[in-house]
Amino acid sequence: MKQKKKVLNLGKVICVANQKGGVGKTTTAVNLAAALAENGKKVLLVDLDPQGNASSGLGVKAGKKTVYEVLLSECTLESVLSPTKQKSLFVAPADIRLAGAELELAAMDRREYRVRAAVEPLHSQFDFIIMDCPPSLSMLTINALTAAQSVLIPIQCEYYALEGVTALMNTVQRVKKGLNPALEIEGVLLTMLDGRTNLGLQVVQEVKKHFKGKVFATTIPRNVRLGEAPSYGLPIHLYDRRSTGAEAYLSLSREVIARNRG
Repeated sequence: MKQKKKVLNLGKVICVANQKGGVGKTTTAVNLAAALAENGKKVLLVDLDPQGNASSGLGVKAGKKTVYEVLLSECTLESVLSPTKQKSLFVAPADIRLAGAELELAAMDRREYRVRAAVEPLHSQFDFIIMDCPPSLSMLTINALTAAQSVLIPIQCEYYALEGVTALMNTVQRVKKGLNPALEIEGVLLTMLDGRTNLGLQVVQEVKKHFKGKVFATTIPRNVRLGEAPSYGLPIHLYDRRSTGAEAYLSLSREVIARNRG
């Protein structure tokens, strides 16, 4: 009698990217990762931003070995993982040292695949691997897009919401064509929404029209508590579970889980 082959549960790799700063990118990476873990998933957050805000936002300090050393092949990604106050959530931390990776990657063979090579051995250990990208279309962002199965794009609900998104989409298409044919759009997330203003509601309609069925039903409101939580090293639902920001990111996590069933 033939034995059935054991099917490995391979984690979904999602990068959170937008080269425009101040759109809630790191806030989304941190709180989506934490909310997925809160919903029973084992999650890894990979900090690819030299500012290291995703790491500090979860109370994790970068040690002697970080994502920077991983990209230089000085250690494995698994060896730099840190636990967080959220059960089942781990962080691969970064700090300002990562800024030097841009120049060093330029001289390396298969420079666009360094993050993919680091992340692939951990696919079977996590349900979701979330990557926080820097606010630029840099070599680090290209690496994240090459390693990811999908990209989540936060867009701020402001007058120039779609400005710059064309450049990001062009980069996504180039990566899909030349480096990662499997790359898809996970979804577009509307952030910092003030539902009391006509402008906010107009931007929602404009973005939905531009991206059609790719926009998440969940929108992230402007919320003071979301801004306070990182200074305590906590995701929003551990800092203030009853805040509108916590409710929104828990809702987003359920949407992401539902989109990735099966």
